[in-house]
Amino acid sequence: MKKWMVAAKKADFNEIAKQFGISPITARLIRNRDIIGDENIGLYLNGGIKDLHDPLLMKDMDKACGILTEKIRSGRKIRIIGDYDADGIMSTFILVKGLKRLGVDVSWQIPDRMADGYGMNEAMIRKAAADGCDTVITCDNGITAFDAVNLAETLGMTVIVTDHHNITYEEQEDGSRRYILPDAAAVIDPKREDCAYPCRHLCGASVAWKLVTALYDRFGAGFGEAMEFIQYAAAATVTDVCELKGENRIIVREGLKMLQNTGNTGLSALIDITGIDRSRLDVYHIGFILGPCINASGRLKDADLSLKLLLAEEKDEAEKIARQLVELNESRKYMTVTGLEQAVKTIGDESLSADRILVVYLPGCHESLAGIIAGRLREKYSRPAFVLTDTAEGLKGSGRSVEAYSMYDGLVKTKDLLIRFGGHPMAAGVTLPKENLSAFRKKINEDCPLTLDEMADKLSIDMLLPLSYVSEELIREIDLLKPFGTGNERPAFALKDADIITPSVVGARKNAVRMQIKDDRGTEMPGVYFGDAPEFCRQAVRKGKLSLVFYPDINSFRGVNSLQLKVTDYQ
Repeated sequence: MKKWMVAAKKADFNEIAKQFGISPITARLIRNRDIIGDENIGLYLNGGIKDLHDPLLMKDMDKACGILTEKIRSGRKIRIIGDYDADGIMSTFILVKGLKRLGVDVSWQIPDRMADGYGMNEAMIRKAAADGCDTVITCDNGITAFDAVNLAETLGMTVIVTDHHNITYEEQEDGSRRYILPDAAAVIDPKREDCAYPCRHLCGASVAWKLVTALYDRFGAGFGEAMEFIQYAAAATVTDVCELKGENRIIVREGLKMLQNTGNTGLSALIDITGIDRSRLDVYHIGFILGPCINASGRLKDADLSLKLLLAEEKDEAEKIARQLVELNESRKYMTVTGLEQAVKTIGDESLSADRILVVYLPGCHESLAGIIAGRLREKYSRPAFVLTDTAEGLKGSGRSVEAYSMYDGLVKTKDLLIRFGGHPMAAGVTLPKENLSAFRKKINEDCPLTLDEMADKLSIDMLLPLSYVSEELIREIDLLKPFGTGNERPAFALKDADIITPSVVGARKNAVRMQIKDDRGTEMPGVYFGDAPEFCRQAVRKGKLSLVFYPDINSFRGVNSLQLKVTDYQ
């Protein structure tokens, strides 16, 4: 069960409301997101293209542009090496398309998840050299490709790394960290300790887009030319679950506008085939419909398929690829459900439920699904989880963490047991010898400084809200705070001891409840809950009253709009 925590942050909400023409409720929502000061509040409400940061503020960006300007003008061949997830595919597309418009002889390679593993390796460098490429640019990878970068140098090639992942470090005896960068000609990563770029949490595609933007400025192409690529950076920001704060939020907000009317033939086909209403396309549709389809090719087949979708110019070709991606995603869903059931059984059979860090070995699991299943385990058990499976190298898999625990730091402490690892505080990939499984499980649990209670999911509630305050005007104001996502969560309101009237299970999959909700002041409003519908109804009937977390919404049915509450949690 999630811990409910009602925010109690202070400010002069009436004054903020008066100054910005919003309600005190909206002013409180903004303060709860730690937006403080007139300038920051104004930027949060009205920030746009003009507020994007100069790419040259990023360490090595100017150096990279100088190198690439010389390479482009001398007609050198450039190879882009990306990654097989949606962020890597979008990054690769941005660089390939962006450089082609400058007349560059550019080619690309995306690693095969099974054969190559994550990131640039020595075989890819040798292939690029054999193909006559003078320069390699990485995107969404490369920050840990030390051997591959060194090989490129010995072969006389130039490597420019663009990435957004954490920098490898070694802990010193005094507790300090020594950060280690690959010996590339330029290393662009906003997480570099010596990088002063204001937004440190860009996705890989946004870093690639910043490079294209800076290059276009060098070649006089103009910012408007580069702006077309913001839609791909926006999609990658969402699919890579980056914080929607500061510049990231502007990128997604502006990118969504462009995605609704995208001129990309492939993306347009995928939007149509998945049945998304373009006018309502939002973060949800990217994160839960389009993104998984784009990811599916890299998980189950060949990531090149998704890149070919983005590069497709003919409608028939685009529709054919889009249908393939949708079918692959349906297969992925089925395999995920099967894998999750196996993982839950394993946790019970091996008595792992008391572990603070779940390490689950699933022989036969498709390695591309390990991260998804780990995420489901994290949600189910409210603790970090790794899922590992067999590969030619040994055990390989992915982990998903909770906010209180840095998974990357945990892996640093166990690195002597690993072949390699990488990632973020919230997600990581790992490879280890099979014989080290027990030792890894033991050590990562022993080194975890947190209790299960400290790692439990917390549900932050903005405020208790009587139903009489819910109105279409309030909902329109809440829309000013979009896009919602990690770091800028959708507002959550609460009702204590609400009467649940006539709850009924609805939907083909029996996963929704429709009801009437009445607060302690007698105000009544329709509500809907998605989840374990039968259990919700059992609790509602047995208790009569439930405490609810909800957000207000407008239900449109046959041209008629009406207010309703979307219940997201209950106790």
